[in-house]
Amino acid sequence: MDFAEHEDHRAIREAVRDVCGRFDDDYWMRCETDHEFPWDFYQQMAKGGWIGIAIPEAYGGGGQGITEASLVLEEVAASGACMNGASAIHLSIFGMHPVVLHGDEVLKARYLPRVASGDLHVAFGVTEPDAGLDTTSITTRATRDGDGYVVRGRKVWTSKALESERVLLLTRTTPKDRCARPTDGMTLFVADLRDPAVHINPIAKLGRNAVASCEVVYDDLVVPESDRVGEEGHGFKYLLDGLNAERVLVASEALGIGRASVRRAVAYAKQRVVFGRPIGQNQGVSFPLAEAHARLRAAELAVREASWRLDAGLLAGEQANSAKFLASDAAFKAADAAVQTHGGFGYACEYHVERYFREARLQRLAPIPQEMVLNYLAEHVLGLPRSYG
Repeated sequence: MDFAEHEDHRAIREAVRDVCGRFDDDYWMRCETDHEFPWDFYQQMAKGGWIGIAIPEAYGGGGQGITEASLVLEEVAASGACMNGASAIHLSIFGMHPVVLHGDEVLKARYLPRVASGDLHVAFGVTEPDAGLDTTSITTRATRDGDGYVVRGRKVWTSKALESERVLLLTRTTPKDRCARPTDGMTLFVADLRDPAVHINPIAKLGRNAVASCEVVYDDLVVPESDRVGEEGHGFKYLLDGLNAERVLVASEALGIGRASVRRAVAYAKQRVVFGRPIGQNQGVSFPLAEAHARLRAAELAVREASWRLDAGLLAGEQANSAKFLASDAAFKAADAAVQTHGGFGYACEYHVERYFREARLQRLAPIPQEMVLNYLAEHVLGLPRSYG
């Protein structure tokens, strides 16, 4: 196996670092504290072409793979932007993947060039308050009405809903009890979020407050058939096509948070002098940081294997899920070690590691909790009996 870094990948990292270097930790803390979307950062990333890196060239994108997209998001998070930076561009980079794979040419031409340029923000509306991870039990309904549909229902944790013009919205077009399989009868739309029939309310939350997560109520929203992705009733299958890639991108963001945490903690451990010597000289401080580094390196190998398999068109369920689990765990341990290294100052906002810690915690929950990853590995890799559903 050749582990040499590809020249193009090195160039991507360096270019993204150059953009991110214009936005320091204080910028991200202000965005977090003020609950303000990082518009300046977003516009600079769009200007550099990074928003459209994974969108096909025919629609104005960079035409690159999951590996390249994951490098961009890793570097963004590693800059200290963490999830506030990564989430600001994540959905634009990859959220429209179902449209790329299954949308008709008219739908692609209408939306993909605007997403690639950074002009169009798109949110992702799947999760519901009473369904949670049981996506087949969603109740948001799209009812046929002439040449279109009327949508009624409620979604939660819709990130970027306040900034977005459109939402990739999963609905039920056929009741679950009338379907041959629970996964049938769901349809995906690129729906209008700025219609008066849509009501958006931000959810107060622990962290990543520069990018709001929202409850969104659809009160008889009219959606034309031309905004449907693919065939009616196949929406769940279309979502599944992108799940492994999503795991890899989230894992890469976790790697970035872990790198940022270790970098800050090491710098502090070198300059903080107690009892006449730098605290990094003490094994009680240095060993947890060395262990965090080792865990991140191991997780990185898992991430790179998973992205390579996806880009090569190979099955990657085991690898992508393992990468998400390992990277999320490594990032959380690194962020925790960074807070501990700072001692009491680790609890102070001015040192930033408390923000890293809060955002690293998110990775163990979203877009899928660690326990559900283990469920997948236990059932589909180890062959153990299904433990839920």
